[in-house]
Amino acid sequence: MYQTIKLDNVLPHVFEERRSQMHSDVWLQQLQFQKGQLYLVEAASGTGKSSLCSYIFGYRKDFSGTIAFDDRSINDLKVSDWVNARKSSLSILWQELRLFPELTAWENVMIKNNLTKGFQPVYQLNEWFDLLDIADKKQTVIGRMSFGQQQRVALVRSLCQPFDFLFADEPISHLDDENSRIMGEIMMSEARKQGAGVIVTSIGKHIDLPYDKVLKL
Repeated sequence: MYQTIKLDNVLPHVFEERRSQMHSDVWLQQLQFQKGQLYLVEAASGTGKSSLCSYIFGYRKDFSGTIAFDDRSINDLKVSDWVNARKSSLSILWQELRLFPELTAWENVMIKNNLTKGFQPVYQLNEWFDLLDIADKKQTVIGRMSFGQQQRVALVRSLCQPFDFLFADEPISHLDDENSRIMGEIMMSEARKQGAGVIVTSIGKHIDLPYDKVLKL
């Protein structure tokens, strides 16, 4: 269980030549995300928003500085540590979603829920599908759904596990205001239930939530 995610002087390698010109609340700063807090990371396109998520989730290492879970550098984590972290401490709704296009919406969700030994009861999954207006799409192959519908499926999938921190990378880029509101309510209800921290990223449109801190990337 993690209480904090700490960044110390982190900078993507691609920005090294711009180091002296960087003006960011995240890059080259001492920053701490705390469990139970809600954050918004606002960014212009190309400023490293998705890279930040990839660094924290251990998928990329092309950065300088230090990222730590509590006081343990992620560079010290073994493969087994990462597996456990992604199963029980860190969850993410990727900007590009990373759903299986050949599977149905329900199958995409159930793969995750089965991996976490039925963390969410089926009635809860059905309720979320209803609230997000995709109940009639359960048996539809993901590749035949709109991107906005896929975003809603990806949200449900991201909640099918225990987590200390949930990252939502541009979660409502293709949603109308009403579905954005519902998504925000579902996401925050589950986060509060788990006492988790939530980090939302945006390059413009973002969920209207009572953020504890807004950071400019």
